[in-house]
Amino acid sequence: MASKNVAKTRARMLQKIEEGQYYEAHQQLRVVSQRYIKANDFDSAIDILFSGAQSLSKASQYSSAGDLCLLLVEVYKTAKLIPDASSKSRIVELLTALPASEPTRKRLINESLTWTSKLGPFPAGDPELHHFIGNLLLADDVYAAEPHFLVGTKESVDVFTNALYEWYKLDSDKSNAGRYIGRAVFGYLLARNVRDANRSLDLFIKKLLEGDKTLFENSNVHVTRVVGSEMENHAVSEIAHVTERKDLEIKVISNIPAINFLQMLCVGCQTGGRDVFEKLKGRYNASVIKPAGWEEPMSMVGQVYFGIEIPRAFNPMDMLGGLFGGGGNKPPRGIEGMMDMD
Repeated sequence: MASKNVAKTRARMLQKIEEGQYYEAHQQLRVVSQRYIKANDFDSAIDILFSGAQSLSKASQYSSAGDLCLLLVEVYKTAKLIPDASSKSRIVELLTALPASEPTRKRLINESLTWTSKLGPFPAGDPELHHFIGNLLLADDVYAAEPHFLVGTKESVDVFTNALYEWYKLDSDKSNAGRYIGRAVFGYLLARNVRDANRSLDLFIKKLLEGDKTLFENSNVHVTRVVGSEMENHAVSEIAHVTERKDLEIKVISNIPAINFLQMLCVGCQTGGRDVFEKLKGRYNASVIKPAGWEEPMSMVGQVYFGIEIPRAFNPMDMLGGLFGGGGNKPPRGIEGMMDMD
């Protein structure tokens, strides 16, 4: 509950904004909030900044609103506010109100995630906030949304995979399917998240099988369990001997070897050893890895999962979202453009 002084200040600032005195209202909101901060009255500072930013956004004064948003996050940091539903919902509401063209929006995204990474339990930033930001950015820029989905929630996997599938559908060469879902598979693997690498791949394959029957008219599609049976024809015998898990399956699609390779890579990261990885890499290097431009991410997977050193040091998190040059077709600016791109 806001104090009477805060409520009066809020009403006074709202009146100035309604009268078009945007600059005066913006400056006074900054001054008043600083007084509360110096008095360690962080709740009041948050109240004033949040309501002021809301009102300025409604008046289309996005630059001033963005400035107050950034001040709000600074108060969060100063107050050592632990991310919770209430504090995150303010960020969500304020980000929603700022248009993509507003320069402060990107900075607000970065500062908000920094706050959650430092004061919350997730070093990469709050997954729910990442999921929201990914969806927000997806409307304008698939590439910008990608790293947020890779460290988001369980729901992020489905949204990201659906976006990749819609992007793939624009490609005239349907054999390039693996290049699109490879973005998710390698991204999740490098984030040490084999579960979601498998989840995204399974969903993408399901969409492939259901979405384009003509793609498989001349293809042999069948399920192979990785339990030690003979699978020489599909180059999975290298990993068959290292697992007895009955829930590991490979949906072999004979005319899309990249999809088969990605499935085996996921299985290998779960169950295999260095020799398994090296055999898989050797088997598919010329036919899949090099054509897809996956040499570097493969080296990184080798280091992360199998301790195979590479010449230079790297941080897997730095690769998320910026790892690949493209699927095989220029990405649309936003998800809306995926269905009607020229």
